[in-house]
Amino acid sequence: MPGIGDDAPDFGGSIVDGDIAPFELSEHLGDEPVVLAFFPAAFSNTCTDEMEALRDGFDRDDCTLFGVSTDLPHALTAYRAQYDLPFALVADPDHRAIEAYDVVEDFEHYGVGTVAQRAVFVIDTDGTVTYRWLADNAGQEPDYDALAEAVADAAA
Repeated sequence: MPGIGDDAPDFGGSIVDGDIAPFELSEHLGDEPVVLAFFPAAFSNTCTDEMEALRDGFDRDDCTLFGVSTDLPHALTAYRAQYDLPFALVADPDHRAIEAYDVVEDFEHYGVGTVAQRAVFVIDTDGTVTYRWLADNAGQEPDYDALAEAVADAAA
């Protein structure tokens, strides 16, 4: 798992931002801090609470925010539209992102194999991880004030 001070691992997937297109993290680094908000499943209660909090109460002016899950791109398209999410989502059904960031969660007890552990990483303009948060349990949300402070620090 990348720690603070480590280079952010690159990964590919599909970006959902009105359209569906190929995504490579490295193509989005350099201009402003990047926030990767890994979440287990679109349309689930805590994930929706988290995405709505990032939509409504988190200042995205100084960063590029991506929600990342193992859901398929078309499911994320519907999810993004239903909850009016103004930031892009990244579909990671092949688990490249969650493996690169070591945020793999086993959800067999829900009838689903592997999903993303709820986690947040901030990556500065040099491509360095400057903040990392991992949920202790499936119902835990990030500390949004600490995340905002981490983004401000990475933008400075």
